[in-house]
Amino acid sequence: MKVGILGCGAIANIITNFAVEGKLGVDLNFFYDRDMERAENLASQVDGTVALDINSMLENVDLVIEAAAPQAVSETVPLVLEHGVDVIIMSIGALMDTELRKTLENLAAKNNAKIYAPSGAIVGLDGIKAASIGKIQSATLVTRKPPRSLGVSAEEETILYEGKAGDAVRKFPMNINVAAALSLACGKEVDVKIIADPSVDRNMHEVQVIGDFGEIKTITQNVRCSMNPKTSVMAAYSAIKLLNSLNETFRIGT
Repeated sequence: MKVGILGCGAIANIITNFAVEGKLGVDLNFFYDRDMERAENLASQVDGTVALDINSMLENVDLVIEAAAPQAVSETVPLVLEHGVDVIIMSIGALMDTELRKTLENLAAKNNAKIYAPSGAIVGLDGIKAASIGKIQSATLVTRKPPRSLGVSAEEETILYEGKAGDAVRKFPMNINVAAALSLACGKEVDVKIIADPSVDRNMHEVQVIGDFGEIKTITQNVRCSMNPKTSVMAAYSAIKLLNSLNETFRIGT
């Protein structure tokens, strides 16, 4: 399987490092970024090709990893699907837009393509997806990050947001993809609290889901990417595991 990356930032760097070590399970061939130098840097590590435009990439790959920004999901992913190319969407927050999500699903079905959304920076989505077969009564997410990760300054614990996931994603589009992933797994918009906490040095996500199945509680404490403190290493790892699973004959989990 030939794979291209759209957006050559922190997540793309981690994925490329795994490709260099022969741990990716697919052929990472094409790189596209508006910053040509970033694309050239990653391409050089795997003897890959810098795509001068999206179309030239789509003519040569089976799957594209969107690792750019929410805007790319609405502007570029439709083009990917129209070419019948599968896509992994890392900016999953964009999928909280119901109209956009339905449009992408229809394009995928029409062109025999698939859309993948990795679990990202939280754990337990397999169990939550299974629980959603029944009735989920409540689902909450408390995200706690160092102020720098949230792009703010705070000398003490400060609640930046408390409300529904959709609004959280709109206000913190580069920080709270986990709220979207959890909402999509639950099949309902979850309640979110975002806290800037100078006493922590990791991106932390506490999830509680209650339903007719019982109760799930998880706490994830993520190491931040050195290139971008807004991004957790686990987010990149979830994409890498998904890529590896595409060629597996034995799979665990949903």
